[in-house]
Amino acid sequence: MQQTTKTKKQHLLWHLKGPLLEGQRLVFFLLSASIVPNGFNGLSIVFLAGTPEHRCALPRGANLSGEWRNASIPLELRGGRAAPSRCRRYRLAALANFSALGLRPGSDVELAALEQERCLDGWEYSRDLYRSTIVSEWNLVCDDDWKGPFSTSLFFVGVLFGSFISGQLSDKFGRKNVLFVTMGMQTGFSFVQVFCTSWEMFSVLFMLVGMGQISNYVAAFVLGTEILGKSVRILFCTLGVCIFYAFGYMLLPLFAYFLRDWRTLLLALTLPGLLCIPLWWVIPESPRWLISQGRFQEAEAIIRKAAKMNGITAPDVILDPIELQDSNSQKQQAYTILDLVKTQNIRTVTIMSVILWMIISVGYFGLSLDTPNLHGDIYVNCFLSAVIEVPAYIISWLLLRNFPRRYSMAAALFLGGCVLLFIQLVPAHIRVLSVLLVMVGKFGITSAFSMVYVYTAELYPTVVRNMGVGASSMASRLGSILSPYFVYLGAYDRFLPYILMGSLTVLSGILTLFLPESYGMPLPDTTEQMLTVKGLKYRPASNSTRVSREEEENPVILKSTAF
Repeated sequence: MQQTTKTKKQHLLWHLKGPLLEGQRLVFFLLSASIVPNGFNGLSIVFLAGTPEHRCALPRGANLSGEWRNASIPLELRGGRAAPSRCRRYRLAALANFSALGLRPGSDVELAALEQERCLDGWEYSRDLYRSTIVSEWNLVCDDDWKGPFSTSLFFVGVLFGSFISGQLSDKFGRKNVLFVTMGMQTGFSFVQVFCTSWEMFSVLFMLVGMGQISNYVAAFVLGTEILGKSVRILFCTLGVCIFYAFGYMLLPLFAYFLRDWRTLLLALTLPGLLCIPLWWVIPESPRWLISQGRFQEAEAIIRKAAKMNGITAPDVILDPIELQDSNSQKQQAYTILDLVKTQNIRTVTIMSVILWMIISVGYFGLSLDTPNLHGDIYVNCFLSAVIEVPAYIISWLLLRNFPRRYSMAAALFLGGCVLLFIQLVPAHIRVLSVLLVMVGKFGITSAFSMVYVYTAELYPTVVRNMGVGASSMASRLGSILSPYFVYLGAYDRFLPYILMGSLTVLSGILTLFLPESYGMPLPDTTEQMLTVKGLKYRPASNSTRVSREEEENPVILKSTAF
């Protein structure tokens, strides 16, 4: 009888280490669904800060004939064609004088010789695409056109800080608590943004939204890896989270198409966050975290519930506090961030990973934010940009299961980078082709973005893996902060953002080929066990060092990364 109880206990502890909640597919779905608001909140700035066509406004009391009103805006070259200036007008006093004298523009007065001035009376905005945006409400154009990209960068600054503290908060206060508090933070600050009275207020709140967004993403990611069974866990981490994020991204242009006012749109994007409140009573806390905090009774209650769902009869005692405390009390060597640059090999891997993550992040967010500047309908283009992510995630998952890491990564980066470089060669009248190339570029970069998480984790040893991936993730945030300004360069040359992003992406693909291959290799535990950077030479793993087929199909899952 005692032996039977011991066997049952070992069986349950194996479930704790492996498929803890195999039957709880509902948890898989609900945790994935909690990521949906992240998809449309993260890139909502595409429409909230959309820049409508605009021109200098003329005061109502201006003493101008209709002919002179129509001729008051000088023409400038934009996109290879002459278009009315957005930031200059002919000097109003001179136009009023010519109008009073009965002179006609073009025939009696040479317009090109007239003196110009800034838009001293504000701007007139087209309402063809938007009824209002933060750009049209607070005149973020011309001399202030840097403020739109700066708002986006501040959001990613919030993401940077959030990604830095989210793991620590999750470890201290619990995965579930942090998940719901930060979801409330994202929803609450988004709601307050609806009532903003200035650009400064909007931007500060947007930074706080970014902090909440990444924090609940990481908390959901960690919670899922710790409470879902192995087979479900792999799908959750490689496909579930990413595809539900893409699904939220797809909803963004649909909301924006029907709601053309930025305040109404933001309110509509905020309200779905309230639907996550009932999840508090469905999603459990991580038993692993509870055990690490010495809360054995709460952990045991969750395990008993899981055992019941899995059809396993639980013994009277599942967790022995004395045994667990003895296990947790074993001291381990402390490692610091300096260990990432301690030896030449790990230093090279760290430098290459930081560069790789930063470039991929610039490409991913740069292309996502650039959709308003593509030819064709902005809403359709944004939807296509979201849809293309689904096959990208599926392809990356298949590549991770079946092919070497660095060649898969390099192929995706070469594909994404090369097509972006080809865009400038597309004739101006073949607009569909240029949009298609942008989407193919987004496909390649998104695939690489999905794979780089697993690849980086496999390169670092266990003792510094979280720090290594965390440092790379921080570099990714810096790339996302810079990405709005890559898009901003399109105001000076339409193809410049694609040339820069394409060139950097191709260079990162070349850089990837110099990383060691980790496919089929056991995960290193110490820095001495790390694979050595040996250039382009591919060294296949011997039979003695290859991992099992099950481990090949189930790549390492990270706890501290998110898009």
